[in-house]
Amino acid sequence: MNCKFALAFCMVPFLCFSQDVLLFKPDSVRKEFEAVKVSNNLKIDGLLNDKEWQLAKPKSDFIEIDPHQGKIPRHRTEMRALYNQHYLYIGVFNYDTLGKKSIRVIDFKRDFNTRTSDFVGMTIDGFNDRRNAMVFTTNPHGVQRDFLAFDANYIDLDWDGLWRVRTARSDSGWVAEFAIPWKTLRYAKSDSTFQSWGFNLNRSRRMTNENYAFSPFPRSFNVLRMDYAGIIKGLQPPPPTANVRIQPFFLTSYDRYRNMDGRKPHDAAVKLGGEVKWAINSRAVLDLTFNTDFAQADADRQVNNVTRFSVLFPERRQFFLENASLFGIGVGPASDLSGGSMRIQPFFSRQIGLDGSGNPIPIDAGARFVSRSAKTNYGAMYIRQRGTDSSPATNYFVGRYSENLGKQSRLGALVTVKSDTGNTNIVGNLDGFVRFNEAHSLNWMFNLSHDSKGNVTGAAGAAQYYYATNQWKIWWTQSLISKSFNPAVGFISRTDVIGTTPGIFWFYRGKHLPFKKIIRSFEPSLLVEFYNQASTGKLIERSYGLSPFWIMLQSGGFMGHIMTPTYQYLTEPFSPLGVKIAAGAYNYTRHTVYWGSDGSKKLSFTWNGEYGTYYNGKLNTTNLSVLLAPIPHISITGRFNRNNFRNVGVNNTTKNVDLLSVEGRFAANPRLQLIGFYQRNTDTKANNYNIRLSWEYQPLSFIYIVFNKREFQSTTRLDTRSQEDHLIAKISYLRQL
Repeated sequence: MNCKFALAFCMVPFLCFSQDVLLFKPDSVRKEFEAVKVSNNLKIDGLLNDKEWQLAKPKSDFIEIDPHQGKIPRHRTEMRALYNQHYLYIGVFNYDTLGKKSIRVIDFKRDFNTRTSDFVGMTIDGFNDRRNAMVFTTNPHGVQRDFLAFDANYIDLDWDGLWRVRTARSDSGWVAEFAIPWKTLRYAKSDSTFQSWGFNLNRSRRMTNENYAFSPFPRSFNVLRMDYAGIIKGLQPPPPTANVRIQPFFLTSYDRYRNMDGRKPHDAAVKLGGEVKWAINSRAVLDLTFNTDFAQADADRQVNNVTRFSVLFPERRQFFLENASLFGIGVGPASDLSGGSMRIQPFFSRQIGLDGSGNPIPIDAGARFVSRSAKTNYGAMYIRQRGTDSSPATNYFVGRYSENLGKQSRLGALVTVKSDTGNTNIVGNLDGFVRFNEAHSLNWMFNLSHDSKGNVTGAAGAAQYYYATNQWKIWWTQSLISKSFNPAVGFISRTDVIGTTPGIFWFYRGKHLPFKKIIRSFEPSLLVEFYNQASTGKLIERSYGLSPFWIMLQSGGFMGHIMTPTYQYLTEPFSPLGVKIAAGAYNYTRHTVYWGSDGSKKLSFTWNGEYGTYYNGKLNTTNLSVLLAPIPHISITGRFNRNNFRNVGVNNTTKNVDLLSVEGRFAANPRLQLIGFYQRNTDTKANNYNIRLSWEYQPLSFIYIVFNKREFQSTTRLDTRSQEDHLIAKISYLRQL
């Protein structure tokens, strides 16, 4: 397969079919939803039976987004809005002909997966700039999901606001009643008597995989595109004022170590610390953290990696997750794998407070300041990492500034500094985003790094173009990373490389689609990746991910196949899962078959089987995940990964490497939950588990009891296994002043 073939494949859909792309522009007249002022506080119970709700002006003219864009929904949604001097209240009645029998919810996890649950959520743009969004979402059991978004691209998924919601289920459907304090919302100061904000509300009926919205937007986009939002009018919020949230914690721990050099067999500790959040005004927030602790953060899962490149583990620590979208700029693959696999991220917070194996390094203190407005966004972060026997005390600084240009464009800069007694690493970044129109966008960045040790300088840059409509998603990512580029507080996929990664998805829902009661869309794709060594220009990798068969089911399930002919020239040997592969040139072809069921059912699964040649031998990989959720209060997930090597590498190795895991979530309600997981790796013979009891005894105030066990091969004695056990009890208290 060559470039001409790839280009021909990309052109086939254009030549064979002609479809209306259904990519409409935002309506020049925005839909309106009026809020009514009341004097009393309401009882938030999900029943909407306070007499004040009778004063509200209901709105029910919703539009279907998916699967039949523009149609009148089969199930009515009615929303109402009230407010007083303390709260904005939103009540939503989600009518359903099957009543509560249609409800799909698989667990009580906060920030739940909206793809597997009924939900109703609102986006609020208090600045009314058609770019910022505060998102408040719930499901029929009152589980909360909230986050911040900007331009529908930069998202703070783990922002946790202080707000309440309660729900009720009946034979007519389900009701959600929201109470959002004005202090939680971000909005501009205004001299007008009444304010109008950007507003949208969307609803998912998961049984039939339908999505409705108050103000319509193309289904290839999402409700975060605030240029498509309507408005909520008639608001009289109090002038935005400074408010302070303090959250001290008390922690006690017991640690036990076995066969770990430099560690006492037993240790116990008591720790006091906390965080302060000062909302100076509606735009600016200062966060302070002292004697920082992340005991409650979800533990990393093991991964059996058979590629040459590091796995990007997600950040799980709350302090770093909040406002991550301002600092976490970068170029990389989207959640659907579009954009190519190359990743350049000048700032990645997991480089702070964690060693290379994910073990915590103490943080003495930290501060973060962020200011957001309709025109400018800027912020800075400072962290002091405590010195240990294995690493010196380290100071980290991150600074960010971005300017909003026009309706949907942005220009920005970022700098990171990591300084210790041995070296100072500085990275400077210039980046931009341009949305030419509804379909075309360009994301770009350029970076320079400098290390004082050795006086070494390196460079990296990338540009990523997207064309996206309801029928097409086409991209081209071009990247360059020099051999000496070193983002010490960032993440890159690889060094000394020029990456060229174009691709195309085609989404077909036309009249020739068979079995329309079962199949929603036919989505073939081609993902092309070329990598040349930057220092020599030599081709070191080429692959074509060709998927002529991929279908999405009406239920939300999917089936597909990807064939990937690959050429790799290894400049040095590497050893995936202990299998040594020599340097040299290799041609091989991998096949992957995917099958996933409806993830909202009580029993669901995803499976992919990968087979074919692998360097000089063969590798068959199986990944199976099964979810059992008999009631929303209980969910159990079992996962199995097997890598079967056959005559691979220097020693023609044949072996199986298995990774098994079980995860469980047991919830009395959304606020009291017991969560745990167990993993066993047959290659390292490691048994790891994490058990966490979490009780949110009042909004954003928690009691945690956590037990961790980790086994691994000793780094100093190859025939010895090491083990560490940690038992932690922690209580935090949030007070908003």
